[in-house]
Amino acid sequence: MNNHKAEIVINAVSENEAFARVVAAAFVTKLDPTIEEMADIKTAVSEAVTNSIIHAYDNKGGIIKIELEIKDDVFYVDVIDYGMGIENVKKAMEPMFTTLDSGERSGMGFVFMEAFMDELNVSSIVGEGTRVHMKKRIGSVSDTATEVALHGTKR
Repeated sequence: MNNHKAEIVINAVSENEAFARVVAAAFVTKLDPTIEEMADIKTAVSEAVTNSIIHAYDNKGGIIKIELEIKDDVFYVDVIDYGMGIENVKKAMEPMFTTLDSGERSGMGFVFMEAFMDELNVSSIVGEGTRVHMKKRIGSVSDTATEVALHGTKR
């Protein structure tokens, strides 16, 4: 059985968003992901960390814990903050929803996480924080599907 775990704690500052992406990418390399799978994971982790920095802590700093796990060919990542929490998770996950009125954010963070990962669960308690749990099966595309995608037809 292929089972590995890691945990990192980072300061909730924008400079650490890239670090979190790289850590997640490095951790999942033991599963030999495709470039697309790697990009999906990096994007989803980036969005989750950015949400914590901007929304949970209002760019004022805090702590973000990232739990990484591999079970067989499945990658799991939890991004946990201890910030203000989300009052209405269902509403927050709607496309274009944002709590900021500056116009700088698109409100697509959860949409991207959901699109790039196989599973997304968000749990939150107002005043205590938020946990974003994501799952991605690595190597789930069949050889036939890969051939069609690369060459337009089965060989």
